[in-house]
Amino acid sequence: MQILFPIEINFTLFFQALGDWLLNPFNLITSLGNENFYILIMPFLFWCVNSIMGIRAGVILILSGGINTFLKIIIHTPRPYWVDTRVKAFSSETSFGMPSGHSFNAASIWGSFAVSLKKRWMTWLAIVMILLIGLSRIYLGVHFLHDVLSGWIVGGLLLWGYLTVEKRIAGWVNQKSLTTQFLLAFLVSMALIGLAMAGRAIVNSWSMPTEWTQNALAVGAAAPDPYNIEGVITMAGVAFGFLGGLAFWVKKFGTPQVGKKSFKLILRYLLGMAGLAILYVGLKLIFPEDPELLGQFLRFVRYTLVGVWVTAGAPLLFKKLKI
Repeated sequence: MQILFPIEINFTLFFQALGDWLLNPFNLITSLGNENFYILIMPFLFWCVNSIMGIRAGVILILSGGINTFLKIIIHTPRPYWVDTRVKAFSSETSFGMPSGHSFNAASIWGSFAVSLKKRWMTWLAIVMILLIGLSRIYLGVHFLHDVLSGWIVGGLLLWGYLTVEKRIAGWVNQKSLTTQFLLAFLVSMALIGLAMAGRAIVNSWSMPTEWTQNALAVGAAAPDPYNIEGVITMAGVAFGFLGGLAFWVKKFGTPQVGKKSFKLILRYLLGMAGLAILYVGLKLIFPEDPELLGQFLRFVRYTLVGVWVTAGAPLLFKKLKI
């Protein structure tokens, strides 16, 4: 990939030279590809729009998070401003570059929106969002063109693979007991962590060039910290809670249903997000981050509860309130 760096850096420099007026629009666009955005939109889909669409987006987000982290570690390529300080770091990232996680998520999750709704306007919106999110990452200086292209390709492959096996896997899982489904959900969460740890083991003998850190600091960005697994712990917790809560709900009440009365759907979302905020912010304030091992365990617990709230806790509240 190094042979491409000079060519692609010139492309980035040309793109950034179009002007700072693009900064705010591209910051907004890139936020629509953040994992935090999907964690916010996923409950809305699950509670208020189409539960199957929400489940699909949630599972794909979980899978893409694990796969992307593993690929970044074993490929271990730099961010543009890590190798050339002429590139403006309009945003700062500490993980490796390839593939672009935003592009990966955009292709797989926005693609799943298009597949789920089967509406022409949604298909075009998904295409536009996938393209713009990828371009925003180049303009902001955090990805090379090949990072974005590889993210789109791998994201598209994940979506295709998921849709190919979705019904068969769902049918197989639904035949299992609730205890077995809980165990499977836990194993999925552990697999995400194991995948990241396996990636670290594979590249154990490789050392990151010191210039990458020096260049990142020189442009005012955060120092690279590519082996940090906080993001993986977060996604593993969400996976366990989301899948475990879903298993409980389906066994007890069947496939989740979304009503048609607008005022009830609005009330659902407001109450659901209030509960989500209490768990997310409240537990963050209560749970200590040190020592590191305890902090990572409590992070897993916190995001497990967030996942459970989305697929079981909030729906139980809605059911009790008859909304």
